[in-house]
Amino acid sequence: MSSSGGALHPIERALLKALSSSPISSIESLSRNTGLDIDQVRRGVEWLKFKRLVSVNESISAQISLSDSAVKSVESGLPERRLVRAIQEGMTTVDEIVTAGILPKEETNAAVAAAKRNGWIQFGEGGKMTIAKAEESPEERLLKKLRASALDLSTLAEDEKTAYGILAKRPDYVQRKEIKDVRVSLTEAGKSASLSVETDHQDRKLTPAMITSGSWKNVKLSSLDVEAPAPSMFPGRRHPLVDIIEEIKEIFVGLGFEEIAGPIVQSGFWNFDALYIPQDHSAREMQDTFYIKGRTQDILASEKQKAKVAQAHKKGWGSVWNIDEAKRAVLRTHTTPVTLKHLASTNAESGRFFSVGRVFRNEKPSYKHLVEFHQVEGVASAKGLSLRDLIGLQKEFYARMGIKKIKFWPTFFPYTEPSLQSMVYNENLQKWVELFGMGIFRPEVTSQLGIRNPVLAWGGGIERIAMLRYGLDDVRELFSSKLSWLRSVPKCQL
Repeated sequence: MSSSGGALHPIERALLKALSSSPISSIESLSRNTGLDIDQVRRGVEWLKFKRLVSVNESISAQISLSDSAVKSVESGLPERRLVRAIQEGMTTVDEIVTAGILPKEETNAAVAAAKRNGWIQFGEGGKMTIAKAEESPEERLLKKLRASALDLSTLAEDEKTAYGILAKRPDYVQRKEIKDVRVSLTEAGKSASLSVETDHQDRKLTPAMITSGSWKNVKLSSLDVEAPAPSMFPGRRHPLVDIIEEIKEIFVGLGFEEIAGPIVQSGFWNFDALYIPQDHSAREMQDTFYIKGRTQDILASEKQKAKVAQAHKKGWGSVWNIDEAKRAVLRTHTTPVTLKHLASTNAESGRFFSVGRVFRNEKPSYKHLVEFHQVEGVASAKGLSLRDLIGLQKEFYARMGIKKIKFWPTFFPYTEPSLQSMVYNENLQKWVELFGMGIFRPEVTSQLGIRNPVLAWGGGIERIAMLRYGLDDVRELFSSKLSWLRSVPKCQL
């Protein structure tokens, strides 16, 4: 960074000039000598300290002073002094003194103890008190000094320190305040820089008026230190996961897909039955699915479609289809019911659609599983589509997401045949993890809903893509409250 006089801020130049004539100065004296306010001086000193042009020495001292209640005690006398006066006036017992109102009852024990410690009183027969001596105590002398002015604790004599310790134990007598003293001095580099400080006026900004009038030619502009540190700024921004979702949407739109949306709460019919998932399948049990207790959902399908789905279940699974089971309201376990219902209701010969939304699985959270997560679902329908087209679409999508290590494994899904599982390599975990499930909808799914052409379908969790993008080894980190991580994620990935 530059430390030449011409590259310094006007505040820095003013401080260097003041320090050249007064080598060691306080913040307050620098403010008086430069005409800058205290905050400007503090800010300028920090700049110069960062540039190693000044050194800053801080010391802390303790200052003690009287509290408001202690001022009254000095005037009327400490409780032990008032006790002695009462004895001198002929009151020899504590009860007499309390009855006379000279001391409050709650102060008498402390007053007697202090008077005995000072050797002022002694007790005789019947608990009567007499005066032994009544010299001024160290506490009284210290209170008188504090009444005149506050004192630095380090300057007190030993007996005064003892007296302060006794007074400090009494409530609301003395108050202690930490005083920080800051002294600023020039370093050797600062002394050299102060010699080159410009003393004539320099304008800091080039204004439009200077340009239009041509006066800028006769104006001396101060230099700017382009190497000076800039403050860290953390403006509001979208969550990195939202950035991933928006990127996925842009990719699908760029591939000619149309986005569709649907409700989170689905009927069992569209979430399971229409997908040829038998009603006794384990995925439909409470331990795998979130049902809404006591709620049913209207089956938004034609009577013909419901009848054909019931027939397919009876023929394929050998079970009687129960419409009450199909009406149960469920938090969708995937976004497939959204895309499938859209295909069934539009009866389009061909089309490309995708859906992005939250889905819910009653699973134990782990480094790769969540109870609630985001899923992207895509379908493509046209005459003559094949598994080769599906793999090509997936490879293109992954390439645009920057995912290079990918392979496909055969697998099983109740509603697609053939079915594949895409696997991508996670560098952090050093292992292959499953990402998208895909396949071609079975005839038991499409024919019952009036869909004539083959339908390529795929879907998967977006959080796993985010894990790969941001180098995470635990999907739960995406939903933590670590601002340090949220701020460290670059807006643009290179």
